[in-house]
Amino acid sequence: MKTLDGRKTLVTGAGSGIGRATALAAAAEGAELFLTDINENGLAETVAEAGARGGTVSYSRALDVSDYEAVTAFAQDIDRQFGSLDIVMNVAGISAWGTVENLEHRHWKSMVDVNLMGPIHIIENFLPPMVRAGRGGHLVNVSSAAGLLALPWHAAYSASKFGLRGVSEVLRFDLRRHGIGVSLVVPGAVKTPLVGTVEIAGVDRDDPRVHRAIGLFERRAVTPEKVADCILTGIRKNRYLVYTSPDIRFGYWWARKFAPPYEFVMQKANDQFSKFL
Repeated sequence: MKTLDGRKTLVTGAGSGIGRATALAAAAEGAELFLTDINENGLAETVAEAGARGGTVSYSRALDVSDYEAVTAFAQDIDRQFGSLDIVMNVAGISAWGTVENLEHRHWKSMVDVNLMGPIHIIENFLPPMVRAGRGGHLVNVSSAAGLLALPWHAAYSASKFGLRGVSEVLRFDLRRHGIGVSLVVPGAVKTPLVGTVEIAGVDRDDPRVHRAIGLFERRAVTPEKVADCILTGIRKNRYLVYTSPDIRFGYWWARKFAPPYEFVMQKANDQFSKFL
């Protein structure tokens, strides 16, 4: 997919941060937008800003991606009015950190419900129509550096992000026969509202040491606009792993040096399984 011009494009989490920046960047390239976010006010601001910049937002609705029925109704309405989409971007997500003795069940559950099941709900509803349409397309899943590497205090968050990485890695090979590319975005530090709201179980966020650590994080962080540019470049170049900073690229290379033989074998295995269809 060399251009987004005229492509029907869904962006979840479009009310702020990476989602908003990606929606606006896609609009600037001529994409026809379909937007959602749990924050109705933030979503309305993105829709207004996209329109002010000359973009086209054909449909938007505030919803929680972890609510399967809400996502299904949203998808059915879009399909009835506009048909299948060309690009689906799973950007919506939340975060909570902490050690295992401080994490509560609600932390684990919310991470999986929103960060893993949310994208699965979107995939369930929007990818089969793309396959049936036979026009190809692209799927973008925003994971995290915590979906590649064992970052401290990220067990609950990584459970969801490693899971999304696994879904993406299988679909990467499975959807290729339909001409649908898959990109797994693995941001490191990004300057989004999530930095100020992330819950750290068992830690007082007012502690000066925490403030210093957050300040260090923000100084190393890239902007949402930088991430959006990387995502759109990944789509145009049909790039599977989309890095937003060189430190994550190096860390993952260091952790896994023998990727090419693995990828070759996995594609051949998928091709063999497809013969049974």
